[in-house]
This record gives sequence, C-alpha cells and structure tokens, in this order.
Amino acid sequence: MPDAPSPLLAPIFASAAVAAAFSDRALLQAMLDFEAALAAAEAEAGIIPKEAAGPIASACDATLYDIAALGREAALAGNPAIPLVAALTAKVNEAARGFVHWGATSQDAIDTALMLQARRALETMRGDLRATMQALAELIGRHRGTLMPGRTLMQQALPITFAFKAAVWLSALTGASARLKRAETESLALQFGGAAGTLAALGDRGLAVRAALAKRLGLGEAPVTWHVERGKILDIAAALAGVSGAAAKIATDVMLLMQTEVAEAFEPAAPGKGGSSTMPHKRNPVGAAAIRANHRRVAGLMATLVMSLEQEHERGAGGWAAEWETLRDLFVLAAGSLERVRTLLQGVEIDPARMRANLDAALGLPLAESLTMALAAKIGRAEAHHRVEAASKLARASGRPLADIARSEPAIAGNIGADEIDRALDPARYLGSADAMIDAALDMAKRDMEEGDAGGQDE
Repeated sequence: MPDAPSPLLAPIFASAAVAAAFSDRALLQAMLDFEAALAAAEAEAGIIPKEAAGPIASACDATLYDIAALGREAALAGNPAIPLVAALTAKVNEAARGFVHWGATSQDAIDTALMLQARRALETMRGDLRATMQALAELIGRHRGTLMPGRTLMQQALPITFAFKAAVWLSALTGASARLKRAETESLALQFGGAAGTLAALGDRGLAVRAALAKRLGLGEAPVTWHVERGKILDIAAALAGVSGAAAKIATDVMLLMQTEVAEAFEPAAPGKGGSSTMPHKRNPVGAAAIRANHRRVAGLMATLVMSLEQEHERGAGGWAAEWETLRDLFVLAAGSLERVRTLLQGVEIDPARMRANLDAALGLPLAESLTMALAAKIGRAEAHHRVEAASKLARASGRPLADIARSEPAIAGNIGADEIDRALDPARYLGSADAMIDAALDMAKRDMEEGDAGGQDE
C-alpha cells in the first residue's frame, strides 16, 4: 500500500484526511494497537504474565519500524502482519518476548486494524456529512418559492421548486448518513479468532479475552468469528457507496443545470477553477466531474468486495487480501466526493430568474397535466387528455402559449372558463404535496443531525 496518495491526482478526487487515516503508517500503528491491547487483555485474564504486557505495549509504536523493510518481507510472507509480529517480538525484552501475539493470527491483526482505521475515517466523514446537510437545509430555506422546470427523461415535465429538488438531495444524504451510522454501530467489530477462528489456543478463556480486547479497542464484539464471513466489510462498503451515490446524484443535477442552454445553477466560482486550456469563456463543472468519476470507481470497488464474500473454508485465498486496498480506496473516494459536494453546496449559485424563464419558455406545456385534470372534471379523463394533447401539439407547432390555444379552442374553452384555464396553467398552483415533502426532508435531516450530536457527546 502506498504511504500517501498521488500528489498530482489525489487533490482532484481524494480526501486527504481520510487518506491519512488509511496510510501505511496508520495501518501499522493500528496493528500495533491490536497487539498492545491483546497483551493487556491476556495479562488481565491471567493468560500471560502481567509483567509482559508493559514491554509489549512500549514496543507498539509505529515510528520504531521500517515500513519499506516490512513491505519487502510481507511480499514473501503474504501479509504485513507476519513480519510485523517478528519485528515486534525482536524489540521486546527476553522475558516478555515469548508472549507477543499470543493465541492470535495474522488476520486478527489486519482485520482489526482496518476496523480501527475505518472508525477514524467515519468520524471524519460524519462532520463533512453534517456540514453538507446543513448547507442543503439553508438552500431549501432560501428557495421555497423558486419555481423551475421539473425534468423527466431529460425533458421538461411538471413545475417544481428548487427547494423540492434540494429536498430530494437532502433525503438521499440523510439516508446515507443513517447507513453510515448503522455501519459504525453494527459492523465496526473486533476480529479475533486465532488460527482457524475457534480461539483454541486460549482454552476456555477465549471469549473472556475477546470481550476484554473489544472493550479496550472500543470495537463491537461479534458473537461468532467473522474471519471468512465478510458481511461486515460489505456493509461498511455499501454505506460508503451510498454516500458516493448521493453525492453523484447532486453532482449530476448541478452539472446538467450548468449547461449553457439551461444555466440555472452553477458550481461556486474560484480563481483557476473550471477553466479550459483553449477556451477562455468556459466554466466547467469540475467538482461535479470529480464526484462522478469517483462514483464510477466506487462501483468497480464494490464488485471486488462482493466477490470477496466467497471465501474458502477457514481462511480466504485471495479474497481476503483483495479487501485491504479496496476498502481503503472506497473510503478515500467516498470521503473525497463528500468533501467536494459539501464545497459545491456551500457555494452553489442559483439563478431563480433563469429557472422561471426556462419554465415559461416551454409555452405552458409543463402544465398540460394540470389543464387535463381541470377539464377532466367536466368531460372525463380520457377525453380531456385527448383534447389537451391536441392543443399541446398545436401550441408546439405554432409557438403560441398553451393558454392562448386553450382559450381559443371550443373543445376546451367550451367546458371551462378563462379564469379556470389560467388557474390550471399557473405553475405555483400545481406543486402538489411538494411543501409537505420538503418539511419531511428537513425534519428527517434535523433528527439525524441531532442524533449525531448526541452520539458525539456520548463518545
């Protein structure tokens, strides 16, 4: 594993803070934290001498070890825990040396280390997610009355408000937050099973040591060793993919709204941001592009972890090792997308006048359903649909507003009056339950953020 992300490409895509949580140095320290806690738990249980725990803990400092040398040895051993345990043993005094890594196996150290790294990364992501949700809540508050076209299959459909669009984004982030919290609560678990998962080397005290070790490390205790049952890894990964997907949805919408012909919303401007090497006029959606690129990579990484569920007997041959860098990359990319969508939403530029102009430019056709429903009350839905469809075709062909066509067509005006036609074609009157859904999205997000605050205080 590289100790640092690419200084050339990582600033485009990655989260530096989460990359630091998954650096080689951080992985090494997390494995050593496992070894120190294991020795302390076993000394407390009377399995190893109490005098052994201190010297082992003193040697559990990553700065004491040569990462490059351990990597070279790991290539021969098949994993980094084997050379690390040997190096740790060599640094411990002779009296305690024989009690390093007692009853454990390499997978215990590596899996638990990844869980410790994941916990640190999730703590970082929690703050970014909250800030992103807060930015969306503020956008919703400012744009309750901002009318714009709703679009289905890339075409104008019915009118909506920008607040409603943002509420859908907020709902996606709230769902992603809930999945992250479940992963933290249910899937961040100690891995401790020994050679074949049974803790046989610890006799009848294996479960007691496991409980004490989990408590020392602040991780959950799985009732059954999960060395070849990799659902916990998949659940964490799925939660990360949910964050990536929610960010990608927002990024895609903003990218489309930035198109020259649409021009309804824009990423925040900054010197040197979004330019072109040849076209001075360009303002490109570079943040959105990075988020969408990350999501494509996340999808491929998820496939690797799904395949890794298929493990052979009591130790996976390849599937387990495939998880190490894959999970790290998932964290770095999902967190990177979260950072970028936070920045995007904190500074997004909205053009309400352009949104309304684009809606009006459609000649009132996005309100054809509303006119159909008003007419249907008099002549039935099927016949009303037929007449409004004909009027819509005429409006499109002639370039005249649907309101003018409806008022002049006896098939419509002969059944409903001009005032009723105008009401039916007023976009502010055809928003359905959008406001109630906006309130629901805000309430769900508020509860989620309040729960996050309470959880942080408990910690």
